[in-house]
Amino acid sequence: MKKLIVLTGAGMSAESGVKTFRDDDGLWQNHRFEDVASPIAWKNDPELVMEFYNQRRKQLFEVEPNPGHRALVLLEKKFDVRIITQNVDNLHERAGSSNVLHLHGELKKVRSTINPNLVYTMDQWELKMGDKCEKGSQLRPHIVWFGEAVDMIGPAVEIVSKADIVIVIGTSMVVYPAAGLINYVSDDVPKFYVDPKAFQVSGISNLKVIRKKAGVGVPELVDRLLSE
Repeated sequence: MKKLIVLTGAGMSAESGVKTFRDDDGLWQNHRFEDVASPIAWKNDPELVMEFYNQRRKQLFEVEPNPGHRALVLLEKKFDVRIITQNVDNLHERAGSSNVLHLHGELKKVRSTINPNLVYTMDQWELKMGDKCEKGSQLRPHIVWFGEAVDMIGPAVEIVSKADIVIVIGTSMVVYPAAGLINYVSDDVPKFYVDPKAFQVSGISNLKVIRKKAGVGVPELVDRLLSE
């Protein structure tokens, strides 16, 4: 069974109503990222940081997977599918995808501030000051903040280096380290880039650009791959 690797960014979930960071009406409209998504922000104003992520988590309970998410699940009938996402929502999992690696953490999870290995899944949207881990330490969002190491990049590199087919969806392909993953894919591997603003990436061979939104372009591509 061929290994099909999917790399997804904010555009994958935008059609579900999940606001993106970098759009004009996106999440940074009222906040600088330094104020809500960095270790310094957590140190200076943890309540603001928690409220920012609480609102994002609350929104997650109100949105649903879109046709792009659901189409990717169908690929598991024919391929060994691994999804590597920059998104912190759980829409891939809710659609039914079996193997999802989150590069930047998960919105529905929180972790200990003294032991990053103590990670808990939330069944509600609100995290509060005084919510503590089993060792008595305040819990924080299980998110990779600006300035923190992306620990999952190593496993992601290992996955993409074994790809037989790669699909890139809803990402600018310019934000690192995630954008660098495509460089670990063999030149002869077929690559598909689905995004309304997709472009030919310099130095990347065998790349087909599909300038469509995820909800349209991904189902069409999936139908094609399943019929071949």
